[in-house]
Amino acid sequence: MYNLSRLLPLCRHYTSSKVRRGIGRYVSSRLQWANKKYETFLKRRFPRFYQLYHTFVEGFKLLFQDAKEVRRIKAKMYSDGVKFQDLPYREMEKLRQFRRDMIKAVPLVMISLPPFANYLVFVLMYFLPRQLLIPHFWTPRQQVEFRGVYNSLRARHHLPVLKGLEYTSHQVKDSHLQSCLQGSVQSGVNPKVSEILAVRRLFSGPPLGIKRMSVDHMRHISPLLFLTPRLPGFFIGRRLNSHGLELLQLDRALSKLGPHQLSDAELRQACFVRGLNSDCLSINQCREWLSQWLQVSSSLKDSEVSLLLHNMVFLSANYHNGLKWSH
Repeated sequence: MYNLSRLLPLCRHYTSSKVRRGIGRYVSSRLQWANKKYETFLKRRFPRFYQLYHTFVEGFKLLFQDAKEVRRIKAKMYSDGVKFQDLPYREMEKLRQFRRDMIKAVPLVMISLPPFANYLVFVLMYFLPRQLLIPHFWTPRQQVEFRGVYNSLRARHHLPVLKGLEYTSHQVKDSHLQSCLQGSVQSGVNPKVSEILAVRRLFSGPPLGIKRMSVDHMRHISPLLFLTPRLPGFFIGRRLNSHGLELLQLDRALSKLGPHQLSDAELRQACFVRGLNSDCLSINQCREWLSQWLQVSSSLKDSEVSLLLHNMVFLSANYHNGLKWSH
């Protein structure tokens, strides 16, 4: 018979953490092998479903990476006492975009909670990807296509905003300011930076300050920021002010970084956030446009945030109509 006292140390050796890690690695490798076989099967037999599956898998990886990055940023803010407006541009933009993505994702998660509802959610996500999915789960082709749709939705409100400004100009008592505002609206080309800044006084108080605009005018400004206009005027004004200040803080951080530090993708995204259809422009055109935008925003105070929101129309409206802005 075997000596049990000799077997006990051997048992302890094989139940050590090294063995558990080895088993974990083995299981992980087998799961990876099975997953690759499954992906190969899908790619060969169901190519369209494979594309959807692959996009979802990669999307969850990106979302998980973003969640880790956001957690790190917030931990730094808490431990070092850093405020949002003091963050570097990329970290500020990461927090802003992640918050918007989560707001969009929450309703879908709530729908999927009841038993077997996940199958309905999968069907809805397949047929309504733009409405239900966040950009992590869009294909590269969908990214361009959906940005084009969003830009078209924004462009519908350019003319009503310009007409609202033209109507409001008749309420301006200062003849010089009235002439400058009408010139910016009626010229048919995007105004110069100096022409935009010449009317800044009208956007800090009456008649075009955030708290002094008409409700109808605010309802046309809201979709430029992808905000719903179907709220009471008081809430629309507060949301416009909050989002406008956030955009102004982003601009200040971007000016510190320098727009030349942005990658091509970051540059196009920055232009899109500020109201421009950047996918139909060259990188040099995007860089030039963003430079003009920052020249305006770097001169503005918090109380003039209304002008920043109208700048989404001043610098974009006539470009979307196929006209070149003036220099």
